[in-house]
Amino acid sequence: MSLAGFIVLLVAIQRLAELIYSRRNTARLMARGAREYGAAHYPLVVTLHAAWLVSIFVAAADATLNLWLIAVFVAIQAARIWILATLREHWTTRVIVLPGAPLVRRGAYRYLDHPNYLVVTVEIAVLPLAFGLWQLAVVFSILNAAILTFRIRVENAALAQNNSPT
Repeated sequence: MSLAGFIVLLVAIQRLAELIYSRRNTARLMARGAREYGAAHYPLVVTLHAAWLVSIFVAAADATLNLWLIAVFVAIQAARIWILATLREHWTTRVIVLPGAPLVRRGAYRYLDHPNYLVVTVEIAVLPLAFGLWQLAVVFSILNAAILTFRIRVENAALAQNNSPT
């Protein structure tokens, strides 16, 4: 396996671990009375991320590795970990809202409303660029922007409804 393939495999393992963590958190939140919003678009999110990783794995077989961009990708993982640590049991890959739960306003959420989406946006562009695959970076960035535009609307509406005075 090439170094590029190994790096993509590591990212895939990370994503699978996050899915397991997300499913556990989702189940716990739902057991406490949480509600999912925008479930119909979730398969598109999963498909996009899977296609992104597979495309990079296939296209990067003979790629020249840009170590600076790999370093940027690794640095972005620190932001991802910060977000996961901030949200803890509330972090999921779905839009899950626990009624009455206050909005998180600490950690990265002190500065941005959706820092996780910023991290994902940068990752989707940077990883293929690290292998010289600018076409994949462009295509998947556009697709991600389209999905995130819808998802952020869904999430904002759900959070506004949850945090509006009754």
